[in-house]
Amino acid sequence: MKLTILGAAGEVTGSCFLVETSAVRFLVDCGMFQGGREAERKNRDAFGFDVRSLDFVLLTHAHIDHSGLLPRLAALGFKGPVHATHATADLLTVMLPDSAYVQEKEAEWDTRHRRREGKARRTERAPLYTVAQAQACLKLLRGHDYGVEIQPHPSLRCVFRNAGHILGSAILELRLGSDERGRRLVFSGDLGQPGHPIVRDPEPVAQADVLLVESTYGDRLHRSLPETLKELVFAVRDTLERKRGNIIVPAFALGRTQDLLFLLADLYRKGELPDMNIYVDSPMATAATEITLRHANLFDEEASDVMQWLRQAKGSPRVSFVQDVEDSMALNDVRSGAVIISASGMCEAGRIKHHLRHNLGRAECTVLITGFQARGTLGRRLVDGARRVRIFGEEIPVRADLYTIGGLSAHADQAGLLAWLGKFRAPPRRTFIVHGEADAATAFAESIRSGLKWDVTIPQPHATFMI
Repeated sequence: MKLTILGAAGEVTGSCFLVETSAVRFLVDCGMFQGGREAERKNRDAFGFDVRSLDFVLLTHAHIDHSGLLPRLAALGFKGPVHATHATADLLTVMLPDSAYVQEKEAEWDTRHRRREGKARRTERAPLYTVAQAQACLKLLRGHDYGVEIQPHPSLRCVFRNAGHILGSAILELRLGSDERGRRLVFSGDLGQPGHPIVRDPEPVAQADVLLVESTYGDRLHRSLPETLKELVFAVRDTLERKRGNIIVPAFALGRTQDLLFLLADLYRKGELPDMNIYVDSPMATAATEITLRHANLFDEEASDVMQWLRQAKGSPRVSFVQDVEDSMALNDVRSGAVIISASGMCEAGRIKHHLRHNLGRAECTVLITGFQARGTLGRRLVDGARRVRIFGEEIPVRADLYTIGGLSAHADQAGLLAWLGKFRAPPRRTFIVHGEADAATAFAESIRSGLKWDVTIPQPHATFMI
């Protein structure tokens, strides 16, 4: 068997792994690179092989850094099935066309910008893929239940295990070979932190010959959930009651937005938050929330209780889902009392950039960072303490308070990752540390070597391993 690391090596985006045997050739994940100057080039150069030779694709979950190059893969000639959980397949009907829309709009803006500067037409940039190509790609999706063995090829069996990261997220447990002695491959995907809102905790896996495990937060521990909620309550009350400003929350449309709605409603229910106006300013987040509610059977017990209360409550937080551009622009005139949750989660695109533009310079406002910010992104610059940032070509002073609410991460921290690895009955023959920036991956590898006494490998981009 040959394993090639096509992405998520030394970084947390572009998750994509090529598995080849004498009988079958397939990808696990097909993610987009995000953040940094090289992302555009890497996305266009992602597939250095004939994609028509692939038999199928297996997806761990719907986040764009794991699924976002599927439309490009299909546009280049891939025609096989894409296997995922039912919830992931449903979410991709929203995520991929939205991603394509962003690609088209950014290409249009780039073209206008180049024309204003008098650059030649040959330098104009086409979108990475179009909305039409994303829509066509959706026909390849095949949805499956957790815990049910599927056979996408005669030589391979696959089971999706709950990863506890976002709705529909999965650990992939594969067996290559036609008998019980076949090699076991396990791809962790993105593992959730135990106790995370809405979704259930990650399922344990007992056995693997080859393991690829994420390391996003492999170098740190998250703040406990009680401490995190205490900080969230303080930030909300201080901003809305004392400073009389707005709260701007960059949040991934899928996962983090729904988590925040759940937590804000639950804290209000418990009397810990004041009355407030919550605006979800993202059509994709609105659609993702609707899909999430359709899969309520996947909720944990606490989330089910909160949903029951919301259905019966009177005077609950006022939540508005903003669809039209005009309504989104009108939020720029709201000077106080608003909690505006908007995409993208790393502040790289979408409506969040407009809200930051209008609120970052106001000392009475607050920006809540609730998720990982990759190197090269606007969100990362804010977290790193930038005093001025450029948004839409304009220099914006950073006067708003900034809180990094790390305990809300949908990724397991080092302790959570080690606890999940500790459920294996024996060390895998090969363990690869992926989906982490260099410092995080290195620290996590050392913690595995010292704590579990496993031998591990941190692969380089495009590295190939014969197993």
